[in-house]
Amino acid sequence: MLDITPHRRYNILTDEWVLVSPHRTKRPWQGKVEQIPIADRPAYDPDCYLCPGNKRAGGNYNEDYHSTFSFVNDFGALLMESEVVDIENGLLRARTEKGICKVICFSPDHSLTLPLMDIGKIVEVVKLWKQEYRDLGDIDGINYVQIFENKGELMGCSNPHPHGQIWAQGTVPEEPRKKTKQQKIYFENNARSLLQDYLRQELSSGERIVIENDDFVALVPYWAVWPYETMIIPREHYPHIGKLQDVEEESFARIIKALTTKYDNLFKVSFPYSAGIHQAPTDGKDHKEWHFHMSFYPPLLRSATVKKFMVGYEMFANPQRDITPEEAAMTLRNLSDVHYLKTK
Repeated sequence: MLDITPHRRYNILTDEWVLVSPHRTKRPWQGKVEQIPIADRPAYDPDCYLCPGNKRAGGNYNEDYHSTFSFVNDFGALLMESEVVDIENGLLRARTEKGICKVICFSPDHSLTLPLMDIGKIVEVVKLWKQEYRDLGDIDGINYVQIFENKGELMGCSNPHPHGQIWAQGTVPEEPRKKTKQQKIYFENNARSLLQDYLRQELSSGERIVIENDDFVALVPYWAVWPYETMIIPREHYPHIGKLQDVEEESFARIIKALTTKYDNLFKVSFPYSAGIHQAPTDGKDHKEWHFHMSFYPPLLRSATVKKFMVGYEMFANPQRDITPEEAAMTLRNLSDVHYLKTK
């Protein structure tokens, strides 16, 4: 019934709802058509701000790095030098926010993306994420560390070099704040991880599973908003990425590569997305309720040139999707594990 009837689905992590309208997949499209991004890039671009040894827009030079490389963003949205000040004027309230923004270069090779990188190289990215989570989280006044990647021009990425970002700040942002609340309520009532119980139910069903290995599962969440949204969940109840052992780092790298390869294979294009890791705050509290996970929000809907826009009803009411999560999972699951560029 849910595959043909409009219905709402509940997001257990945020206490929010999404409208699913599967009958709308047949509607014609006469809207905006995107251009396919250029896939052929050089291994080194002398004009790239992120390539090894190059001068950045802020005037600093990159190290001549041969693996991963991180640095404080020259134009960061947050600054540690900010003085904490509360401002209240009747109903108007504001507070200054301290923080650090860093850029994480995944590889010195300008031409690569995560699905085209070797497993060992992605492991190095995972290790750097762990290190940055620990080091930034240990700084006094830093209470949340948000690791994320914007891939592709459609996601507003200003540089095609393989890289991500980390924003570390004094307060817990809205999305992880909602997830902290929901997971804490469940843990206090059941003495178990919300996502571990959810994962157990998803594995029993199997209809929204995309990929799995010994340590991780990639699935389309029951409440997914974006057409081909996915989530990677560790089987173990780990509050943050820092808990991963060496073998689990490789498992994480493998499932990231496998999932992003399927994304690229879907429309035979370097698939754009925003991906982020949600994990326990670094506020010094014991967050037993937290079960870290990595979400991918890709905008493409019907082809490499048609994207989903969040407008109208989605902006003023609540999120809405056409393709059911089950259909999206089946499509991704049935795609080849070999990257389409490797089959030519």
